[in-house]
Amino acid sequence: MTETNYNPDVLTCLANLSNDEVFTPPSLANQILDSLPQELFSNPQTTFLDPVSKSGVFLREIAKRLMKGLESQIPDQQDRLNHIFTKQLFGIAITELTSLLTRRSVYCSKIANGKYSICETFTDEKGNIIFDKINHTWQNGKCTFCNASEEVYNREDSLETYAYQFIHTNNPEKIFKMKFDVVIGNPPYQLSDGGHGRSASPIYHKFIQQAKKLSPKYLSMIIPARWYAGGKGLDEFRAEMLSDKKIRKIVDFENSNEVFPGVDVAGGICYFLWDRDNEGLCEITNFKNDEVVKLERSLDEFSILIRQSKAVAIIRKINKIENSKFNLDKVISASKPFGIRGHHKPSKTGIPCHFTQKQGILNVNKEETSDRYKIIDKYKLLIPRAPIAGQTDFSKPVGFYYEGNVRIAKPGEICTESWIVAYASNSLDKVVSFKSYLFTKTVRFLLLQTVVSQDVTRQNFSLIPDLGKYEGIYTDEILCTKWGINKEEWEFIDSKIKATELMGNRKNEDNE
Repeated sequence: MTETNYNPDVLTCLANLSNDEVFTPPSLANQILDSLPQELFSNPQTTFLDPVSKSGVFLREIAKRLMKGLESQIPDQQDRLNHIFTKQLFGIAITELTSLLTRRSVYCSKIANGKYSICETFTDEKGNIIFDKINHTWQNGKCTFCNASEEVYNREDSLETYAYQFIHTNNPEKIFKMKFDVVIGNPPYQLSDGGHGRSASPIYHKFIQQAKKLSPKYLSMIIPARWYAGGKGLDEFRAEMLSDKKIRKIVDFENSNEVFPGVDVAGGICYFLWDRDNEGLCEITNFKNDEVVKLERSLDEFSILIRQSKAVAIIRKINKIENSKFNLDKVISASKPFGIRGHHKPSKTGIPCHFTQKQGILNVNKEETSDRYKIIDKYKLLIPRAPIAGQTDFSKPVGFYYEGNVRIAKPGEICTESWIVAYASNSLDKVVSFKSYLFTKTVRFLLLQTVVSQDVTRQNFSLIPDLGKYEGIYTDEILCTKWGINKEEWEFIDSKIKATELMGNRKNEDNE
C-alpha cells in the first residue's frame, strides 16, 4: 500500500497571537485577492503594500500570482523573482517576531539577503519587509496616535510596545517614500485603554484612515463588523465609511468562525474593497453557513449599515408606512438614567433601587440620585443594558428581552446603570402595552439590525418606530398587518429572533 505524504501549508495552522491580532488564513487572503482587478498581477509596475503584516500570507499569495502573471514578460524565473520582491512587494510587520515570520514566508528566509533567500539582489537583512521598534507618544496617560494606555504599554525595552509603525506617524508616505497601487492587510483590532475592567479602544479604523493618506488605487482590509453601528470611538469612522462612494464591495460574515476558525470576534467580520477612481453603489455580500446573499445598495441610506440585505426591504417598507420623525431612540433613556453607577454601594435606607438582576432591589441615598427625565414617580419598564451577554454570533437566533430579564419599576423606584428605562408612564396599562410591543419578534428584529455587541443602548433603537400611543397588547400578527410584512419576510424575521418563551431556558438554548 502506497503512503500518501501530506505537506500542509504552515500558514493554515498558525496559532493566533490573540483575538485582536489574528493570522489570515491563505484561503481568505486569496478570496480577497480575487476581488481585485486581476490585470494588476500581469503588470510589472504594480506595487503592493501590507502595512500590518503578521504571517506574510498576503505578500506570499500576491507573489504567486505575479510569478504566473509576469511569466511572458520576464521569462527567466530568477529575474522574475528578483523583480517582484525588490520592485513590487512591500510590508511593514507589526512585531519583530512577525517580521521574521513574514520574511520566511515570502523570501523563504528570515534574512532577506541570506544564503537561503530566493531573492538574490537584496543588500540588507530586511529587504522590503521592515520592522522598526516605535515608542508611543504619551500625553495625559494616553498615546496621541493610538489611545493606548501609558499604564499598560509603557514597559521595559525587552517587551513589545505595540506601537504599530504605520499609524504612529503623521506622514505614512515617508516610510517607503513611494506610492502604492494596492494597500491590503488584516490590522490589529484594539488596544487596552486603561479604562474600567477590560476596557479597550478599537484601532483598526486608524489603519484604514492612514492607508487612505497614501491614495492607493485599491485598498482592502479585514476588520470587525462592529463599525456598522458605530460604538466606542467609531461613530466618526462609521460616518466616513457610509459616505464614501469609493467603497465598492463589502463581504460580511456574521460568524467570525467562518473565516477565522476558533476565533470569536463579537459582531462578526468583514472585508471591503475601496476603489479610488470608481465611485458608485456598494455590492454587499452576506455569508451565513452555505447561504450567500448579494445586493447592490447605497451605504448611507440609513444612519448605520444594515448588514443583512434581506432586512433592507423590510425596513424600507416600515419606514414608508410609518413616515415617522421619531423612533424609539428618542424614547429609551440614556445610560445611568438616575445617575447611579452599576458598582454603587447600597445604603440601609433611602430610595428603592433595582441593582443587578441577581442583587434585586436595594436602597440608595436620595442625595446620590438624579431625576433628569422626571420619571421617578411613574411606572417604568426597565430593560438590561446587556440583554444578550455572552452572545457574539448573531447568525444564530437572538433573544434580547423576555419575562425573566425585564422589570416594571413602581412609582418611587429607580435603577442603576445595569438597566435603562425603556418607557415610563403614569399608567401601568400603557407600560404593559409598550412591553408587549417590545416583546414582538418584529420589533426585536429591527433592534437586531443595529446590534454588534452584547451591549444595547438607546442608539440601537433608531430603526424602531415610536407608535406614540400604546394601548392593548401588541402581537406580531398585528404588526405584520400594520406594516404589510408578507409571508416570506415574516419567515426571515422568525428565523432570526428567538421566541420569548424559549428565552431564559438554558436547556432550550443549548439544544438550538
